[in-house]
Amino acid sequence: MRSIWSGAIAFGLVNIPVKLYSAVQGSELDLDMLDKKDHANIKFQRVNANTGKVVPWENIVRGYKLEDHYVVITPEDFEKASPEKTKLIEITEFVDATEIDSIYYETPYYLQPDKSGIKAYALLRDVLKKTGKVGLGSYVLRNRENLVIIKPIGDVIVLNKIRFKEEIRDPEEIKVPEGKASAPEMKMAMQLIDHLTAHFNISKYKDTYTDKLLKLINAKDKGKKIPKSPLRVVHSRSKDLVSQLKASLDSTKKKAS
Repeated sequence: MRSIWSGAIAFGLVNIPVKLYSAVQGSELDLDMLDKKDHANIKFQRVNANTGKVVPWENIVRGYKLEDHYVVITPEDFEKASPEKTKLIEITEFVDATEIDSIYYETPYYLQPDKSGIKAYALLRDVLKKTGKVGLGSYVLRNRENLVIIKPIGDVIVLNKIRFKEEIRDPEEIKVPEGKASAPEMKMAMQLIDHLTAHFNISKYKDTYTDKLLKLINAKDKGKKIPKSPLRVVHSRSKDLVSQLKASLDSTKKKAS
């Protein structure tokens, strides 16, 4: 893996030099855009809006529009705005991980210590494990400030970007009909959930759609005719919610036996 950022974690007067690595990778197929006529690959170009000519990367700069003109921002300007945040992840406080709702979570990264920071890295990791806390801080990556939490997973410290409050839309915009479940409905639903409760094991879940899509592509390449699979959605014939829940519970019991 290639690091995408290098800097340091700071908490109190402790400074830990680290490198940042992406912790995730896509599982979807890499599909190219093609011309329908001859299957030629589609290329995108950066074109000058005034002249219509292609602009090479080395001639492209970033700018912010103020009224009727642009102010060009250089890479040095981004660092000058807040030099400490471009090279430092400062933990400002420690909080219980359970206090952070999953809606705020965004992207995880692995943090690897430099040789000079191994002892301090291990200290931070172990104390977070013992206390059950996560570090909360911020830093700048790709010209954008990121709010992050620092938490241990096994022997590795993980940095997880989380969203700012203003990035979450107000749920009041969503129209939810008023309604209340009856006591029998709640009891049956609780039984169903109890029957389906298990210990979380992520390895049980696979990206089966990508596998099936790849098999379809290989079959199509060999000239095989691909039959259309009908969508099978099984519903209970009864409109009564308790009856539907009971049928669901009976179905799960049969699968388990």
